[in-house]
Amino acid sequence: MARLISRRKLVYYTIVVTSFCWVLGTVSFFLFQSLEVSIDVKRRTSDSHPSSQRPKWNVQHDRLAKETDQRAGEQYIPNETKKARINLIYQQISNKGISASKGSQKKLEQITANYERYPSGVKLKGPGARGEGVTVPESRKDDEDEGFEQHSFNRVASDMISVHRTLQDHRNSRRIVFYFVVITSSVWIYLATYFILTNEFEPEENRVADEATYNLLMYDKTPDRNPNKPGEWGAGVSLNFLEKKREEQGFHDHAFNRVVSDKISLERNLLDVRNSKCKIKKYPQDLPTSSVIICFHNEAWSTLLRTVHSVINRTPPQLLKEIILVDDASDRDELKTKLEDYVAKLKVVKIVRLPRREGLIRARLTGAERAKGQVLTFLDAHCECSKGWLVPLLAKIAENRSNVVMPVIDEISDQNFYYHAVPEPFHRGIFRWRLEFGWKPVPQYEMERRKDETEGIRTPVMAGGLFSIDKSYFDEIGTYDTGMDIWGGENLEISFRVWMCGGTIEMLPCSRVGHVFRPRFPYSFPARPGGDLDVVSRNLMRVADVWMDEYSKHFYNIRFDLKRKKHDDISERLALRKKLQCKSFKWYLENIIPELEVPDANFVAAGQVRNPSSDKCLDTLGKKDDAPLGLYECHGQGGNQYFVLTSKGELKSEDNCLDYNGYDLYLKECDGLKQNQKWEYKKTVLYHPRHDVCIDRGSSNAEYAKVRACDGRLAQVWEFSKTEEMD
Repeated sequence: MARLISRRKLVYYTIVVTSFCWVLGTVSFFLFQSLEVSIDVKRRTSDSHPSSQRPKWNVQHDRLAKETDQRAGEQYIPNETKKARINLIYQQISNKGISASKGSQKKLEQITANYERYPSGVKLKGPGARGEGVTVPESRKDDEDEGFEQHSFNRVASDMISVHRTLQDHRNSRRIVFYFVVITSSVWIYLATYFILTNEFEPEENRVADEATYNLLMYDKTPDRNPNKPGEWGAGVSLNFLEKKREEQGFHDHAFNRVVSDKISLERNLLDVRNSKCKIKKYPQDLPTSSVIICFHNEAWSTLLRTVHSVINRTPPQLLKEIILVDDASDRDELKTKLEDYVAKLKVVKIVRLPRREGLIRARLTGAERAKGQVLTFLDAHCECSKGWLVPLLAKIAENRSNVVMPVIDEISDQNFYYHAVPEPFHRGIFRWRLEFGWKPVPQYEMERRKDETEGIRTPVMAGGLFSIDKSYFDEIGTYDTGMDIWGGENLEISFRVWMCGGTIEMLPCSRVGHVFRPRFPYSFPARPGGDLDVVSRNLMRVADVWMDEYSKHFYNIRFDLKRKKHDDISERLALRKKLQCKSFKWYLENIIPELEVPDANFVAAGQVRNPSSDKCLDTLGKKDDAPLGLYECHGQGGNQYFVLTSKGELKSEDNCLDYNGYDLYLKECDGLKQNQKWEYKKTVLYHPRHDVCIDRGSSNAEYAKVRACDGRLAQVWEFSKTEEMD
């Protein structure tokens, strides 16, 4: 395959070549089809040129035309039609014995179409020339009325105009079209030249792709199907009345619409949503192979196999070592023998069965132990890989084995399975101080570091469900923390560890994978014998105590229900951190996520905010952004009821601030302390100085807090937990 030219240069060349063709074609048309121009010029200059110098073909024609005019009275006859004049001259030509071919007929048409002749000595300029109007001078204004009475028009003006006055030719002219095309084409060429001079082309290493690389990037063996079939090309699916009756059970079992998923082909086609530059990006040929590990527990048949088929159909076989399905003790019949019989036909797929429920972390470790590929690629069981998804991931790891990479995760609707491509600019993964994962826009400093839109985005934390890592490097940095159970916090732990111990994590825009984001977990986590903590809380405590150093206090300030709890021994992970010579968490905050605000160490008050008369506390009710401030029975466990009143006057719940604009009391993104987010704590009252109101709990059964004029009532009394307990 020839070298693929850059998109910008292709546009430039297209404009220039197209404009040149327009100009050339118009010039040719003008020269060969607009002969009347030269004829008319020669006729007008006939008195000053000997007839012997004129073209032979029209000498007799001109003479006959002149004789005809003389018979007509030596003047132009306006009412004489084109057809009549042609017939008259044509008849004279025949009488004289001159050949009257079709060619001569066409030439006669050209002559008569532009015929215009005036007696010698007539001035062609003056009042009314070219059909213009005439202004009667003041000295002759009195004569105008007499002219109007006799002729019903302005005879004075008419007498001022020559009987041989010229008229402007209002017919469409070929030369006008010619000039228009030439000018337009010149403008296009100018714009194209300006574009090429003021826009940089892609770097050479990104501009050229050989045939083999191009085929890798465009590989897709998905069968062609009727585009009107349900879900094809990522379209959403609607259900009829009878199908809707079966929706509820599907949502209960899987937390997504299984009825819709089952209607969609296991090998549906998807649109190519990558940036166009991704298709011409150059990658090395000697890429490592990958084992794709998919863990599942009671997953729906259609989503599991659609994930498998999307990997097989859109991954070049020389890069796909195997697909390992790790069954974490599923009990659904269809996931037993039926699944084994189905995947046996796919050859590249293997099933590993766990005898008891182990959870995501240990299931992935089991798959990693069985894997034979050079790279481990972890996927959830409800994904769809897009065209060219694996090549960028493997290329980045081949560049440096300490690179841990993830695709851009597009959203597949849990309701109708519409494939929603995440638009640019993308968001990247961050963490909140209660150790929750979140998404935030890519900061400006990271945008400036990247050379173009196809370059990887450094992300402080990865979502954890979908990523690739070199197998030997995964073992070298300690795989997963085997002391963590089931699920929860493992993505934070491995993200902190990779960054602090010398690796990098990047999200690659040229790799796109769709994922069904479920609103809840459709299954429960098995309880740990003798444990008094849920598995997620226990896992997060291990993350904080191993990796966060002195900053772990901010986690425990929010989750102070965990402060006096104990977790398993972490000495092995601390020894690993020392062995790998990992950096401090302070370094991580300053260099990897400097935009994250560290909680104010000099806060005015903190903890739960309780109204003693009702024993209700301010509560976020589990909502993150742009949510009303709620009320709930005080439970003393922090979390949604943990607030901090900073020394600057911000009442914060994690990275959101309480905002009152005169109408609504909402938790919103902090705005740098504009007046709507400034509060004062005065003798148990939360006062908003800008609007001169106080926070009020409202009625005894109110779900949300209110604001009212400050009057000292018990509903406006709020007590923070003692701050010394938070230190």
